[in-house]
Amino acid sequence: MIETIGTQSVPAAEPDPARSQPSGIDWAPTEQARLTDFARVASTRIGRGLPDYRAIHAWSVREPGQFWSTVATYFDVLGTGLHGTALASSDMPGAQWFPDATVNYAENLLRHADVPDSATRTAIVTIGEDETITTLSWRELRDRVAGLAAALRDLGVRPGDRVAAVLPNTPQAVIGLLAAAAVDAIWTINSPELAVPATVARLTQLAPVVLIGCGAYRFNGKTIEYADRLTALADALPSVRHLIIDAPGDQLPTVRDVAVHDFAELGGRAATPIYEPTAFEHPLWVLFSSGTTGAPKGIVHGHGGMLLESLKSFALHYDCGPEDICYVAANTSWMVWNAMVNALSTGAAVVTYSGSPGYGGPDRHLRNIALTGATLFGTGAAYLQLNERADTDLSALDLSALRFVFSTGSPLPDSTWRWMRENLGPAVHVGSDSGGTDICSCFVGSNPLEPARIGVSQGPMLGVAVRAWNDRGERVVGEVGEMVITVPMPSMPLYFWNDEHGDRYRSAYFDRYPGVWRHGDWITETGDGAFIVHGRSDATLNRHGVRLGSADIYAALGSVPEILDSMVIGVEQPGGNYYMPLFVVLEPGTDPAEDLSDRIIAAIRSHAGARYVPDEIVIAPAVPTTHTGKKIEVPIKKLYLGVPLEQAVNLDALSDPGSVTFYREHAARVRAAHAAGRSDRE
Repeated sequence: MIETIGTQSVPAAEPDPARSQPSGIDWAPTEQARLTDFARVASTRIGRGLPDYRAIHAWSVREPGQFWSTVATYFDVLGTGLHGTALASSDMPGAQWFPDATVNYAENLLRHADVPDSATRTAIVTIGEDETITTLSWRELRDRVAGLAAALRDLGVRPGDRVAAVLPNTPQAVIGLLAAAAVDAIWTINSPELAVPATVARLTQLAPVVLIGCGAYRFNGKTIEYADRLTALADALPSVRHLIIDAPGDQLPTVRDVAVHDFAELGGRAATPIYEPTAFEHPLWVLFSSGTTGAPKGIVHGHGGMLLESLKSFALHYDCGPEDICYVAANTSWMVWNAMVNALSTGAAVVTYSGSPGYGGPDRHLRNIALTGATLFGTGAAYLQLNERADTDLSALDLSALRFVFSTGSPLPDSTWRWMRENLGPAVHVGSDSGGTDICSCFVGSNPLEPARIGVSQGPMLGVAVRAWNDRGERVVGEVGEMVITVPMPSMPLYFWNDEHGDRYRSAYFDRYPGVWRHGDWITETGDGAFIVHGRSDATLNRHGVRLGSADIYAALGSVPEILDSMVIGVEQPGGNYYMPLFVVLEPGTDPAEDLSDRIIAAIRSHAGARYVPDEIVIAPAVPTTHTGKKIEVPIKKLYLGVPLEQAVNLDALSDPGSVTFYREHAARVRAAHAAGRSDRE
């Protein structure tokens, strides 16, 4: 049974602001940051002052080659040719970065194992669901990478070969990535939580020669046996010649004509570290799009671009260094996991946790932070919202080491921001950053030199020429526009896998504004250069000719404690009608009384505006999401347009494929009712 708890008509004439301007400083810089020293060095190099963040940013996008060259020299990046031409061509697509340079991503991360205290200084902290903590020193990490890299070479892996992994967030995953990079193989990883058909859909495209996986892993208090699924994967991938398993040696399976090896034995070999000299733009890894409506796209990033982006983001924006411990809450199918590994470039330690984010309570990650002494916390906004709704008590946790929290994945609601401020205190820098798998980093976000305010991203990231544009390709300030990037970045994809002529690449980013990257987000640039992210433009609502951001509705619902999750879509119906339902998932035991509908409507009117009030509020059992937690508004919208389920949604890409059934049935009823209504009128 489908239960509707409210229906509203919306006034067509009332003007609707993009969003009320936030006010008040949430956090202010108190100490000199590494970015300050970078600006001093850069000023000397370019012969003019860079007195504040805006001046640094203006230089970084006006002279991108000079800026990225300075990043390479300031951090003394290991490689050759980095003092030569930085940007040989600024065309988009087709920009050419450091054409004469060679660099190796793994070598630059593992250089921190060459300092005198590397035998005792921690590189990886691992915490289990049982709160057991183990550590891996920089020296141990380097040695295990060297051992596995030597083994890969002995197994015949050569530059350009693909090494695929199906591993949770463990040290073995980090070791595997760095070993593949050391031999100049191309890495890709999927979480074991991903369904086998979805994993096969990704890996078949790459034809990997080596598959690395685990025999079992712990999740939500249970041991999940994975060896059988891993052997099924190897059987489904005829290109795989070697299977490397993180499991006891006496539990290694037998797989057709594939050689099976023990991960611990290979990584434990004594070997001299060797790093293959690699062209700056040689592929490092392949990340995959969510693939909710079709085959996932393989997004290829290069050694040099990822290295410079990681140093810029973690060292300059997040002020991260050897004294820090970075805790990033992500499974390995989400690009945020790769970003976690990037933090090693600064000499910081990283925390790996492969357990459930809700094991023992919604504050699991926060408890892990207290136990590991983490100083930086990266997570999705949805996790922080969950704790706000649960009104999690943090008073017993020692979070005194925590100094910075960056939220990503979706905009951070104002109410969640205030909850964090109340619970974490004034010294912790909270930031809402927005980027994507496309660059494995952020376009807009935090910086250590300017005050931060609730409700906005502080500004554009260095080297990112981000603007809000209208449909005519004009910059707009104070109103919603398409997020565009007008200057190339070295972290932009080299290409899409199996896209020989670049057609899909151009279609993804350059279809609307030739020569300018259109990311697919709707944003508002404020008068003082901050940004508000409203959500994906392909999922954006267009009601009565006014574009509305779904993220603004989700933020408004943060003040309604009975709502566990929500999703809103907009459907263009035959006859020129527009249907905008809001689906809400209620906390268990909630009584959907009349006042709940009234409070939902009042919250949306107050926080977003009258135009955002939905046509219908529908109680749903769940909101369908990808394995990385993203709502699938666009595929669900297609069901309401009459697209068959098998064409609208790739069920293998979903964390709970069964959650779509409700929407298929509801969509059929809505289409039938609309058709009957039109027939009556005709």
